Amino acid sequence: MENIYDIAIIGAGAVGSAIARELSRYELKIVLLEANSDVGMGTSKASTAIWHTGYDATPGSLEAKLLRRSYQLMESYMPEAGIPFERIGGLLIAWNQDQLDALPKLCEKADQNREMDVRLIDADEVYRMEPHLGPGALGGMVVPREGILCTFSVPLACARQAVANDVDLKLNFRVESIKTEENAHTISNESESILARWVINAAGLYSDEINNHFRHENPALGQVEGFKVTPRRGELIVYDKLARLLVNHVLLPVPTAITKGVLISPTVYGNILLGPTAEDVPDKTATNTSGHGLQSLLEKGEKIMPELLDEEVTATYSGLRAATEHSDYQIALHADQCYICVGGIRSTGISASMGIAEYVADLLKEGGVELRRKSEFKTIKIPNIGEAFTRPYQNPELISENSDYGKIVCHCERVTLGELNDAKNSNIPARSLDALRRRTRALQGRCQGFNCQAALVRTLDARSSSHSQSMLPKTQQHAVGLRNTAEVLIVGAGPAGLAAALELKRLGVRDVIIAERESEAGGIPRLCGHIGFGLRDFHQVLTGPNYARKYREMAEKAGIKIAMNTTITG
Repeated sequence: MENIYDIAIIGAGAVGSAIARELSRYELKIVLLEANSDVGMGTSKASTAIWHTGYDATPGSLEAKLLRRSYQLMESYMPEAGIPFERIGGLLIAWNQDQLDALPKLCEKADQNREMDVRLIDADEVYRMEPHLGPGALGGMVVPREGILCTFSVPLACARQAVANDVDLKLNFRVESIKTEENAHTISNESESILARWVINAAGLYSDEINNHFRHENPALGQVEGFKVTPRRGELIVYDKLARLLVNHVLLPVPTAITKGVLISPTVYGNILLGPTAEDVPDKTATNTSGHGLQSLLEKGEKIMPELLDEEVTATYSGLRAATEHSDYQIALHADQCYICVGGIRSTGISASMGIAEYVADLLKEGGVELRRKSEFKTIKIPNIGEAFTRPYQNPELISENSDYGKIVCHCERVTLGELNDAKNSNIPARSLDALRRRTRALQGRCQGFNCQAALVRTLDARSSSHSQSMLPKTQQHAVGLRNTAEVLIVGAGPAGLAAALELKRLGVRDVIIAERESEAGGIPRLCGHIGFGLRDFHQVLTGPNYARKYREMAEKAGIKIAMNTTITG
């Protein structure tokens, strides 16, 4: 057959991208299929970004084996590829007697998993290591090799290296059907089909649905083998960089059968994370945060480190882990179907990804695929976005070569025009604001894009005028389509813009539209919790949020259109 791939990998998260990278070493024709518009947009982008040793994995399990092997592989790969990481160590803290009694067994488990430098410490040493902890810690366990990494950079580096070594990447390819005939699989989305001899299922949250295309009868059990993914939502709170000095290690709870629990951890970007929660949800797209989830984190965080709650919150987010009814990874070779399932990876996927990839290559050999190494395996190095290494704006030699690296566009995160251009022009280019964010940290800072979003949109637009509208968010495209349909356009839905629109309505201007780049109208007062607003216009004393809310309600009642998330670029 012509135009047939040897292998199709479904899913370009951390695991799928690592598999693509590993297999790109060999003389194989490979395609990497991703349902989203970019790599690493599923579970991978919203994890706790911990570099796990696997000390607490079940001894003898596949997860324990692959985490141990992956740690060795990532230890050499991350510096080579430019992935930010810091080996700051983990500290498990026992807050009650049951947890304290569980620590010796965890220490034994770590020894069985060959993590030999784990040790128990008393309460005094716990507080020497972490002086800002709240009262009541009874003891702890130190895991020196635990670390933190960039959860965005791992899948991106692997996918970019795979593409550099001739793997075809197809984005926006959501698999709708898989049909097997004539020793090949026909994999189709709504508009395209490809042929592949082997299928590797690394679809994360959707791995059970892909697996259902391959029915595995077990005559001994008289049933169809499989698994079901139940999304487990984890909500997290991101604290400002000014909080970083409060925490020295990854502060870990004593884990349970359901979750590793709520932790406090630095990030490679200089922030502090509090989370995650662990809530099973029925919807595989339910990445929203919830009031009860965030409140539970604040209550737990106050016990662990009360001072942290006095710091400013930069952002909140949630991610979904691919939990199944099984405690171990669901990785299986079905040689008769030329199919490998890589499912149920859960929260350790980033850390285990390279070990999983090597294991999958071994399964392919077992399945009869000949793996002949290429004469050349190209390496790549992605731009560093971590605080522990030199950033471009700090590098005078780089700036002297290209002055764009001295032009800061996102001031919160110190992201330069040179970095934005690199992100746009790589072999997997950024084509959206979200893609720029994950490659450069732009939009991740204190202002969450309030000050730099317009400049970032212009940077994206500069890539190609013919593609400029397709790269804007949908709300912005809608606003472009509305031009010439309003009598008056007001730019900015702060109090001044809302008041102007209300006055125009009062004077008889019927069709007024306001363009607002934020997701909520009301401007700066939304963020000002103090009183002092409303004296002149409402003749009453209001807090900032109430003042903004009052203007929003008046605008809604007057029928004023507000186009949210809309930046005027021309």
